[in-house]
Amino acid sequence: MASLAPTFGRGAMTNHWVDIKNANLVVVMGGNAAEAHPVGFRWAIEAKTRNNAKLLVVDPRFHRTASVADWYSPIRSGTDITFLSGVIRYLLENDKIQHEYVKNYTNASFLVDEGFGFNDGLFTGYDAENRRYDKSTWNYQFDENGYAKRDMTLQHPRCVINLLKEHVSRYTPEVVEQICGTKQQDFLYFCEEVAKTAVPDKTMTILYALGWTQHSVGAQNIRTMAMIQLLLGNMGMAGGGVNALRGHSNIQGLTDLGLLSTSLPGYLRLPSEKEATYEQYIQAVTPKATQPDQVNYWQNTPKFFVSLMKTFYGDKATKENNWGFDYLPKWDGTYDVLKFFSMMDEGKVNGYICQGFNPVASFPNKNKVVRSLSKLKFLITMDPLSTETASFWQNHGEMNDVDTASIQTEVFRLPTTCFAEEDGSIANSGRWLQWHWKGSEAPAEALPDVEILAGIREALLELYEEEGGKGRESFEAMQWHYQIPHSPMPDELAKESNGYALEDLTDASGQIIVKKGELLSSFAQLRDDGTTSAGCWIYTGQWTPKGNQMANRDNADPSGLGNTLGWAFAWPMNRRIIYNRASADINGNPWDKKRQLVKWNGKNWNYVDVADFGMAPPGANTMPFIMQAEGVGRLFALDKMAEGPFPEHYEPFETPLGTNPLHPNVVSNPAARVFKSDLEQMGKAEQFPYVGTTYRLTEHFHYWTKHSLLNVIAQPEQFVEIGETLANEKGIKHGDLVKVSSNRGYIKAVAVVTKRLKALKANGKDIHHIGIPIHWGYEGVGKKGFIANTLTPFVGDANSQTPEFKSFLVNVEKVEA
Repeated sequence: MASLAPTFGRGAMTNHWVDIKNANLVVVMGGNAAEAHPVGFRWAIEAKTRNNAKLLVVDPRFHRTASVADWYSPIRSGTDITFLSGVIRYLLENDKIQHEYVKNYTNASFLVDEGFGFNDGLFTGYDAENRRYDKSTWNYQFDENGYAKRDMTLQHPRCVINLLKEHVSRYTPEVVEQICGTKQQDFLYFCEEVAKTAVPDKTMTILYALGWTQHSVGAQNIRTMAMIQLLLGNMGMAGGGVNALRGHSNIQGLTDLGLLSTSLPGYLRLPSEKEATYEQYIQAVTPKATQPDQVNYWQNTPKFFVSLMKTFYGDKATKENNWGFDYLPKWDGTYDVLKFFSMMDEGKVNGYICQGFNPVASFPNKNKVVRSLSKLKFLITMDPLSTETASFWQNHGEMNDVDTASIQTEVFRLPTTCFAEEDGSIANSGRWLQWHWKGSEAPAEALPDVEILAGIREALLELYEEEGGKGRESFEAMQWHYQIPHSPMPDELAKESNGYALEDLTDASGQIIVKKGELLSSFAQLRDDGTTSAGCWIYTGQWTPKGNQMANRDNADPSGLGNTLGWAFAWPMNRRIIYNRASADINGNPWDKKRQLVKWNGKNWNYVDVADFGMAPPGANTMPFIMQAEGVGRLFALDKMAEGPFPEHYEPFETPLGTNPLHPNVVSNPAARVFKSDLEQMGKAEQFPYVGTTYRLTEHFHYWTKHSLLNVIAQPEQFVEIGETLANEKGIKHGDLVKVSSNRGYIKAVAVVTKRLKALKANGKDIHHIGIPIHWGYEGVGKKGFIANTLTPFVGDANSQTPEFKSFLVNVEKVEA
């Protein structure tokens, strides 16, 4: 049985929504903030009026954000790494980097292992049979003390920055135009504007969304821009950073609280079956400092993990049983949603609990998803609304043509409350945890999710008591000390995530700092001796002895930078801008006084944000990036990325070019998440010559608002966007019914013939894009429509497994209504 949550976007804002106003340059790439995030986008407009900031937009479509931008350029979908690697080349070739920042605050000076290399599209260590890398050479050179070697002159040929220069040397403006279809003069203008922020008193912020993540190279898209921001000195700065615009409320909380298949809360990793003991696991997940005297904050992992285990198992987690380590499940592979649906398709999964997820509408290759669900013994859906997943077995003709009689899956629908019908907190893009209060009672028999899950737990305990069974010991060990066991209250759960002192906590002098039973105020109070609990260490501080910090509503802003520390609670530690130590130089002096976040005054630190470092004087142990073992930002990612420590252009799995101009022998991501049967279903440009890309509309919200009559009135009918040139070639007029098909199926929709999509010349071919909004299906109060993801391929990013929804091959033709 599987209980799966979607993995369609990972990351968070390093800064926050209000901070966008502090930027001199706002870049929107891989997103459409004006349309998909219209309220938050006000801060980009404020940057324009406040700082005379320029707004630059790069996107396959001229959309609502582009319409208010100072400059717009089209790009072929799926080629962002080429574009951004070209920017890196420009910055390095033209010496447009912030030198002191790069030298001191990045790993530019670190020497890379002599065995590491790159050739013909592959880094060293590739295992073609298993589609993954041996990453042993993706590392530094180390001295006799185990510390990474550096050359602060940046002259050594194995320095990260010199290897980076060599790696990006191929990404010339000519190559950018050849692969991306972006004109060289447009690309160079972008580079020039970005380069202007490589000075201490100017910053650029980047806003991105699923337009970057939903690719087979999605994580590397984001990483490439992070590298640009490091070179420019824009990380940790007010008005800087890399800022993910989350698709809906609480998708941030999904990853924070460990709902991905191999995750634990607080971005801890679930043990693998190779880590048979607590000691093996802790050794594997606790990095050793690779620079002398460096603050290496992940060295506190045992404190975070033991406190989590005390939350899970209470008195059953003891030092003698390694804090209940054996109770935890161990993974033997990457059991993400892609793999589980493939296992369903192979008949290897019996049941599926689908909570707050509509995979028939939101997962790739709808026909495969329906086929997979048809092979289950049972399906349980938990949702406030009727979803296509809950009614996957119904025949809706062309929109969902299934043989209902042959489907044996028993479906249980458990109606839940929605957020407005319960108290609780929401974690937004900026990592702010904001408490909200119930606005209405739940209708009919709807119950909060936690009450449903608690009821399932009680039923399972009764079955274990009557029948026994595998897993009983760990299930019964689970701590469950709620006032109403079958209905835990939101405040109880929030306090549990925050954490408690389980014994009196004392400081080095023996003075009691937290009494037994009190809530903790900071994750610095966590211990690895079983005397503290915390369900999510990054949330410690959200509910303290002073009360519910998430409910704070003081918007005072004494700095004028938007860091309203009295409004809600931002993880970690109520910090609003992560890596804020980087806003000051190595001696603690702010790079820009107008953007001062922290400052060393000769005796102590002054700050207008919660400091992202210890209180020691400036020096080697107050480097900004304390979550890295070397204390600096990584231009070379070591072994943290699945497909390479440097970004590299790989074509989408369905490429309109039919090749990769940089290395024809390695066309697409060699480490991407894909299965043999799905590889065989990839379409070719000969049959499907156009690039399909999905997106959202302001008037609808995902797959939910088709249940709302007002939204349906605003956008009543499914449509697709087609450029004027392509429409003329195909004899399609505005308002015609068209059929858009891929190698997996087809949809029918009304054609919107538009100037917003133009043909791009890439590798000598004219490339046309077709825009496909995602919001329709065969449930809801309006006109029923086809599901856009009928068209999309079953392949995911190598790191996050996020599906490739933004670039796939389709054909289009006019059909009779």
